[in-house]
Amino acid sequence: MVPAEGGTPRQLTDGDWNHNGVAWSPDGTEIYFTLNRAEDWARPANWQESEIYAVTVATGDIRQLTNRRGPDGGPVPSPDGKLIAYTAGDEHDDTYRNQQIFVMNRDGSGSRMISGEYDGQSRGMRWAPDGSGLYFSVTRLTEVNADVLHGVTLGEVEEIWYDSDQFRIQGWIVKPPEFDASRKYPLMLSIHGGPHGMYNGGFNFAFQEHAANDYVILYTNPRGSTGYGTEFANAINHDYPGADMPDLMRGVDEMLSRGYIDEDNLFVYGCSGGGILTTYIVGNTDRFAAASAHYPIVNWMSAMGTSDAISYARTFETPFWEDATEWIDRSSIFYVENVKTPTMLMTGEKDLRTPMGQTEEFYQALQYLGVPTVMIRYQNERHGTGSNPSNFMRTQLYSRKWFEKWGTHKAERSIS
Repeated sequence: MVPAEGGTPRQLTDGDWNHNGVAWSPDGTEIYFTLNRAEDWARPANWQESEIYAVTVATGDIRQLTNRRGPDGGPVPSPDGKLIAYTAGDEHDDTYRNQQIFVMNRDGSGSRMISGEYDGQSRGMRWAPDGSGLYFSVTRLTEVNADVLHGVTLGEVEEIWYDSDQFRIQGWIVKPPEFDASRKYPLMLSIHGGPHGMYNGGFNFAFQEHAANDYVILYTNPRGSTGYGTEFANAINHDYPGADMPDLMRGVDEMLSRGYIDEDNLFVYGCSGGGILTTYIVGNTDRFAAASAHYPIVNWMSAMGTSDAISYARTFETPFWEDATEWIDRSSIFYVENVKTPTMLMTGEKDLRTPMGQTEEFYQALQYLGVPTVMIRYQNERHGTGSNPSNFMRTQLYSRKWFEKWGTHKAERSIS
């Protein structure tokens, strides 16, 4: 803590723990935070465990407010300070579960769930000013790009829904400016990361820039995506990548049925979780003219010993040293002999989540097999290739150049 007018910082907590989710009490006497302060917090059995604590600002005394098995976090005190809202869930072995909303008294007593049957995300919770309820949606307050977009024609964004097995899949299409349905356009399928994440219909510069260069962009929320309930997000449990691939392919089929997509110029790319799926897709279909996998994991066995995402190991039924069957089935490297698609790979050299070695494994295998490939190593990039604006644009332009190299489409306009 440091005085608002400046001064010497004073440490309020200690110990070998990562304190996070900080929130002040309305009267300024306490700070609420989230972590697992147990001595064995780092053991795999405790990866989901967290509790809510309060530290007294004047004395540094810490008291534990929750005491249950499972994640408790995100404390938000009510305006009068009498109640604390937070999110919580039971410990589980699923790939994904939405958490519920709880309320407790300031001293931790009287904890109760108030979200009922609601099965969605509840981030960014805020109390009503009179304390009568909780809100967790974002109201738009600014429009800072109005001047930049003045005189710019953006591509139309169209929402679509389609069936895939027992699920309804939501997606969006970005069309080139001056779109002409009588023409044939190349298609880029863009796959989001996570895999427990989601796309929405909001403005996306990357998609608009590709569309401005005469591509139709398809981006969807296949099973595993958040925003559609726990059952949908957990439908890839013990089957990722894999279970979600049909949802993506049926999205491509839906686009082809519309008549304005050139089936000889289909391209696919994705980042992180989307990069994983991209490498999996090229090992299981040759319908794409080219692919670009950005910072993927291709070998779960080697990745779990080198990635900082070690907790993902719990999504496998058994350790690979006991039975490697599932690990092999979900690792793209073991499908590499099927790859016919020219595949580019991009990864930051400082990436700890999807380490460079994963990209190197796939690149080396493709080279050995004689499949056209190129590996781009981004200096000073961690998990991603766009922390620097110049690298973001390189990612855009390298991807498009790769697709143009292996497709037959040439853009009628050239905008970069």
